[in-house]
Amino acid sequence: MANFPLKAAQISDIMPLLVKAFEDAGIETTTLDARLLLQHVTGLSHSEFILRKGLVLSADQTEALSHLVRRRMQREPISRILGQSEFWSLPFLISENTLDPRPDTETLIEHALEMIGTRKNEPLRLLDLGTGSGCILLSLLHELPFATGLGVDINPGALEIANKNAANLALDCRTKFQTSDWFSTVEGEFDVILSNPPYIPESELENLMPEVRFFDPTLALNGGETGLNPYEIIFSRAKEFLAPSGLLLLEFGKGQDTQLVEMLTKSVLKPYIQNFDLKSDLSGTIRTLGAKFSF
Repeated sequence: MANFPLKAAQISDIMPLLVKAFEDAGIETTTLDARLLLQHVTGLSHSEFILRKGLVLSADQTEALSHLVRRRMQREPISRILGQSEFWSLPFLISENTLDPRPDTETLIEHALEMIGTRKNEPLRLLDLGTGSGCILLSLLHELPFATGLGVDINPGALEIANKNAANLALDCRTKFQTSDWFSTVEGEFDVILSNPPYIPESELENLMPEVRFFDPTLALNGGETGLNPYEIIFSRAKEFLAPSGLLLLEFGKGQDTQLVEMLTKSVLKPYIQNFDLKSDLSGTIRTLGAKFSF
């Protein structure tokens, strides 16, 4: 950052310097990241930012920006720098205890809503396994006005963030979060069980991009030797907690669809499967499995 201005300068002068610095650091989203950091230190909305490129940053703003830019150049994700990420067009707080929500995971919300269909206005009960920031459960509750949900996670730090997100979205009256190692403390029946579990094979963790490898919690990434360990637990116990016409929806990694279908159709759930299907994300990668059961 030798060329970074340490004195007050206009946004229009600072922007290209940030873009160049991010390019040199091997960052792909250079312009977007530069704009988001500038908006953060100036407090400008997107539209205000476009109209006020001549705004001169104060010395304090420039110093704060310089610090944030150094963090981004070390490949810390923008969302972690700002402490917030957008998912399903909703704002979610995140921390070192939670995954940074990915756009791919919105496929799970879409798939769930498709399978719920005409039951959208029923008082459904949802269970989110490994809830993290709560983004999956809370996004669905946002779309299902009469539903209630339970989110569980083994990490108490993640649940603190999930509770804050529920309160911020005014969904805390329909949501409960509790510590649980998968189903260990769960009781009752649920109409919909969802999960985006850890699915990265342990041997592949060191090959992840820096933004993921160094800043997402390993606990939320490591799916064991094959990457499929959590699914074995879910398939083996889901029947105990699914309602008579329950739905199960799972996200998984690229290329894991064949193995997941095989696991499902060989599991204790097999005799009760009414139908199941797979859904691709926007890039065309098969991303989620949805199954309906009749018990």
